Formats: sequence, C-alpha cells, structure tokens
Amino acid sequence: RMELEIEKLEMASSKLRAMAHPMRIAILELLHNEKKLSVTDIYKQLRIEQASASHHLNILKNKGVLVSQRDGKKIYYALKNEVLSEIIDCINRCNEDD
Repeated sequence: RMELEIEKLEMASSKLRAMAHPMRIAILELLHNEKKLSVTDIYKQLRIEQASASHHLNILKNKGVLVSQRDGKKIYYALKNEVLSEIIDCINRCNEDD
C-alpha cells in the first residue's frame, strides 16, 4: 500500500514540475479559459514562437497534464483533468494578494 502512495506522489510531483514554468502556466491559463486550443491559437495569443509553444505543449502532454486531438492538419490541446483548472484558480488567488 505504501508503494502505491509513493508512486502517486511521484506522479503528482512530476506533473507539478512540468507545470512550474511561467510559459507553461500561461498555456494552462489559456486552456483553463478556452477549454480547447490549437498550437497556432496558443503561440499567437502568447506572442511566442511556434517552436517554443510546441516544446512546452509536448512537455505538458508527456507528463499527463494535457491531451491532444488531431483535426485535419491542426492539433488541439486541452487540460486532461478538471482538477488542473482548480490548480490554475489557486494560482490566480495566490496572485491576488500581491
């Protein structure tokens, strides 16, 4: 039983490390608000290079934070779990005190 708990904690830690980057937090914020966006939508809204957006999206997807869905030539990204929206809300609340 303890091993299972350690595995869960390690998975949670891995996801939080992937999220702990200013640009990735910005991407999560966009997806929290829009629910589903293409790579193009994301890099244009954040005013970053397409390669940079793709890099951050791949990290978040590989760590199980995001899911992707292909529609023709476009790939759309969304938060994998609604609990992630609660984390974004928490981050926003923490920033209100500043």
